[in-house]
Amino acid sequence: MWTQIDTHISQVTGEKFQSQQRRSVGGGCINQGYAVSNGEITYFVKLNQASQVAMFEAEALGLKEMLATASIRIPKPICWGTADNSSYIILEWLQLGSSNSNSWEEMGRKLAAMHKASSSQGFGWKINNTIGSTPQINTWTADWTEFYIKHRLGYQFQLARRRGGNFPQQDKLLAAIPELLANHQVQPSLVHGDLWGGNAGCTASGEPVIFDPATYFADREVDIAMTELFGGFPAAFYKGYNEVFPLDAGYEQRKTLYNLYHILNHFNLFGGSYDSQANRMIDQILR
Repeated sequence: MWTQIDTHISQVTGEKFQSQQRRSVGGGCINQGYAVSNGEITYFVKLNQASQVAMFEAEALGLKEMLATASIRIPKPICWGTADNSSYIILEWLQLGSSNSNSWEEMGRKLAAMHKASSSQGFGWKINNTIGSTPQINTWTADWTEFYIKHRLGYQFQLARRRGGNFPQQDKLLAAIPELLANHQVQPSLVHGDLWGGNAGCTASGEPVIFDPATYFADREVDIAMTELFGGFPAAFYKGYNEVFPLDAGYEQRKTLYNLYHILNHFNLFGGSYDSQANRMIDQILR
């Protein structure tokens, strides 16, 4: 497998690459991650089952879409494919380091710049991708409310029912969303889609970087809401963001609605107590 991966890297870069060192690094709970080096150049390699190659293709295309905005630092995708029984994606290696308030403020400003990239096709994306390992449906839709009901919460509720989830107020919530979003004018923004603390950091030189996206065009508030879901980003991040692209009135009420998508997805991925958390969020939204 590694010989095939080395060959692919060599073909794409035009420079012969023969890995001499391979060490396991964090790849999240979905993939295996490796730092692969020939002694001079290091790449980040993620591995999964061969059947998951479409997930890596979508990740690469999402990274390229974000890179094209020339806004925030993104690891460059080198190549992807299958070898033996595995699928893989090869990414630029970015050595992460410590962050400070200046770097977080700059991350906010640069994310805001990325969010200004829009689409004339509406909300969604050119292909479906994944959120974790869950399929994420990105069918182009002109109306954000319709998109969010059908392709985000509605789809997650369908998956949750198959898993045995019980959400008594599901239908009431879905029926209430048009009113909840009625006074919110949304323009499609290119979003990361899975922006929690584990998918953001700073390089050793202090440059902000985001990675592991679930890219699509959405209400930009879905990214900001998720930064608050698992502990929150430092205050400097929000300061920087609002300097460039101030959030609209009512965001504090909408963020729970947007984060419900991720909690439902966590229930679908991991089970546990996430169904209880989702029901508490639904109660809060409907109050």
